[in-house]
Amino acid sequence: MTADEKEVGRTFKGSTSPHVKSTTSVERIMYLVIIALLFPTAGAVYYFGVYVIFIVITAVVTAILVEYISKMLRKRPFVMDGSAIITGLLLALVLPPRIPLWAVAIGAGIAIAIAKEAFGGLGQNVFNPALVGRAFLTVSFAGLMTKWVAPVDSPTADAVTGATPLGDGFERSVDSSLYWDMFIGNTGGSLGETSALLILIGAAILLVFKVINWRIPAVYIGTVFVFTAVLGEDPIFHVLAGGLMLGAFFMATDYATAPLTNRGKCIFALGAGLLVVAIRLYGSLPEGVLFSILIMNGFTPLIDRYTIPKPYGYVPPPEEDDGKEEKKKEGSK
Repeated sequence: MTADEKEVGRTFKGSTSPHVKSTTSVERIMYLVIIALLFPTAGAVYYFGVYVIFIVITAVVTAILVEYISKMLRKRPFVMDGSAIITGLLLALVLPPRIPLWAVAIGAGIAIAIAKEAFGGLGQNVFNPALVGRAFLTVSFAGLMTKWVAPVDSPTADAVTGATPLGDGFERSVDSSLYWDMFIGNTGGSLGETSALLILIGAAILLVFKVINWRIPAVYIGTVFVFTAVLGEDPIFHVLAGGLMLGAFFMATDYATAPLTNRGKCIFALGAGLLVVAIRLYGSLPEGVLFSILIMNGFTPLIDRYTIPKPYGYVPPPEEDDGKEEKKKEGSK
């Protein structure tokens, strides 16, 4: 083997097809998502005050540290690819505006250590890590997760207790002013879910750069709209209220936990939308986005199994008889 051949061997690694060429790297995708998330994050600071910054920093720093420690314990290289930042940022955006920082740190630690690294790391997790962290906090510290405040007059003003649009204490008078407040974010709720406008701006960035597939958010939101209308509810209210918009564009579209095919994505989003409507209207929880996505994450492998097309010329492997034929012959003797 010549020196040039050795150099080629060190540079290129051979593998079986298919070979997919793309100029888009994991880091580029991650940092585009981070940029998109900065819009609802800025809105959260504007509407709920400076304390939001401490929540975001706590969640992001904890996520990075826990991922670093997990990699060291697993003897795997730590790469700052941006995925831990996204997990921390998404977790912060689905938390109440005045949650204690120690609870934020616990949620971020669970999201990375249990929901991500325990499954093998980036791309191998079954459930969305940020939503797992949020679910853990919801179950473990229900009191902290149901304390809401109304938007403040300025980022440095003191917050006062207020209800979310989906909460029992919210006085709903469906008119254009309510729709407008919910659209721009002037309502109570989790940090990043109140402003549909800022979420859509961030989502537009992801769609323009083809980071996410439009089918999941379109079918997800469309399902909620149609079925709430059929059941006699206000569909516009249910689309703008709660975390539907944030979940549809930034969580249900997660590469690792969503189906691979376009048909599978539509099935996934349809199921998630039906679950949101069922939980909101007939369940004991006011919001259903969190559990709708997590439940459908669990169905993703099954959806992939029945929607991924077979390669041309595919021949199924012979079934293993596990010695049954030999036993049958011996029995006949």
